[in-house]
Amino acid sequence: MFSVCFIKLGLLISMLIMCSKICVTSMSTGKAAAAAAIPVYPKFVPVEQKEITSVTKSDGFTFRLVSYNILAQAYVKSSVFPHSPSPCLKWKARSPAVLDVLRSLDADILCLQELDEYDSFYKEKIEQNDYSSIYIKRSGKKLDGCGIFYKHNKLELVIEETIDYNDLAESILDDASREEPKEKASDTNNRGDPNDPYVRLKRDCVGIMAAFKFKYPYQHYVIVTNTHIYWDPEWADVKLAQAKYLLSRVAQFQKMVSDKFECTPSVLIAGDFNSVPGDKVYQYLVSGGPMSEPSSECSDDVPMPLCSVYAYTRGEPQFTNYTPGFTGTLDYILFSPSEGIEPVSYLELPDAESPDLKGGLPNYCYPSDHLPIGAEFAVV
Repeated sequence: MFSVCFIKLGLLISMLIMCSKICVTSMSTGKAAAAAAIPVYPKFVPVEQKEITSVTKSDGFTFRLVSYNILAQAYVKSSVFPHSPSPCLKWKARSPAVLDVLRSLDADILCLQELDEYDSFYKEKIEQNDYSSIYIKRSGKKLDGCGIFYKHNKLELVIEETIDYNDLAESILDDASREEPKEKASDTNNRGDPNDPYVRLKRDCVGIMAAFKFKYPYQHYVIVTNTHIYWDPEWADVKLAQAKYLLSRVAQFQKMVSDKFECTPSVLIAGDFNSVPGDKVYQYLVSGGPMSEPSSECSDDVPMPLCSVYAYTRGEPQFTNYTPGFTGTLDYILFSPSEGIEPVSYLELPDAESPDLKGGLPNYCYPSDHLPIGAEFAVV
């Protein structure tokens, strides 16, 4: 009787010890995986000379611009990113990882989208690396916005303007009443009545424009615009309206800068356009550029000739956003080839087969669901 009890007790103790070892091993393996996984630091890849159409100045004056949707912490939820390891979604893990990636890129200009915690965190932390910054928060109750950080030892900010795409909604109000329409039936995402033009255009999206003068080796002006276009593919008309308003505002800003400073500024437009290559927004943005093909969809006059840096240098990437629910290219850097700058390198992007992407983003290697894109330009 006693021997049987001792045997059972011995078996129970053995099982408890075994379970403890399994749990400790599992926890150790998880911690080791998290510790071993560090952010991926992409490199700039030189453009093949055969693809460059102009010759750079002998002084080799270049500058780098990076655009990155860093994924606002306000939108980081396990329900939205169930494929992501829970620890890598936490602010204490993501925020230093984003900073590490930005530092490693050593860009002269950073265009960040979905930038929240600007005043409480990013402004101070990024500016510790010789940057100054400007920022616009989204309209309404949104917590994120767009920011431009620039190396103040290389660039002088001379003038800036903000873009509020809600202006499109305000412009259609009846001038006689100037009364906001009351929101009627709402769609499934609580965005108001989708049949009401005012409600449809009031998406709380923003952008920011800045004119910079280089401090060395000579005075060259560059206009940088950073923006984030509305996301929903079913509201393509809203996205296209925002794209047209964007280019009209940039064209006005370019003329103002040109007249005020008696210069011919280069133009760069970066951001998350929530539009894939070939759709109406993309076609419109590049329809005035030298690489565009005639399209009946974009018959409107485009106020400036623009090219996508990646399309111009190596072809658009397979993706800049990588999740199980969607994988595709949404982010672009646009420039005017005829306005004094030429891309000489671009930021590399991973292949779909990369083990660092397994399972989708964000993860321990990539702190956002988007990838940073970038280019180095020579003043020509």
